[in-house]
Amino acid sequence: MENEEYEYWLSGPIPNVPNLLQPAAHALLQSDRELKKYTEDFPKELLWAKTAGRASVGFHMNHITGVLDRMITYAKGESLTEEQFQFLKKEGAFDMNTEVTHLQEQFSAKIAEALTYFRTIPESTLTEKRTVGRKKLPSTVIGLLFHAAEHSQRHMGQLLVTVSVLQSKI
Repeated sequence: MENEEYEYWLSGPIPNVPNLLQPAAHALLQSDRELKKYTEDFPKELLWAKTAGRASVGFHMNHITGVLDRMITYAKGESLTEEQFQFLKKEGAFDMNTEVTHLQEQFSAKIAEALTYFRTIPESTLTEKRTVGRKKLPSTVIGLLFHAAEHSQRHMGQLLVTVSVLQSKI
């Protein structure tokens, strides 16, 4: 049961997620919670606004979804699809028709997919080698999943600052 009084890492284990993936699962769930909190009532008109030459809130919201999707694909030992490449190309695309709630729901759905995948992974396979991208850079299953979680948290910090700065101007 979720207790919003505490951060996810202090709320106990996520059922059926391997012990070694608990920190990644907690970080992803925390990112999901924070994304909704920081973008609640965020004006659609500011979604693609940039401040101090930094990425827009819309970019961060798309990017964390895309990175999580790509890291799961690589962790499964698969190559990216054309659809994933198209998503990557459009992560920062300015689209005034995009709803903040759509981007929130998109990320929540990807978190749910990730946790479903986590529950299928035997801990004994977490150190299996995997490759990343066209250059086939080296990683492991756990390395990819950890990166997805920490990358989400990093962008959540950037998103928070961008939201705060943009909202202070209105």
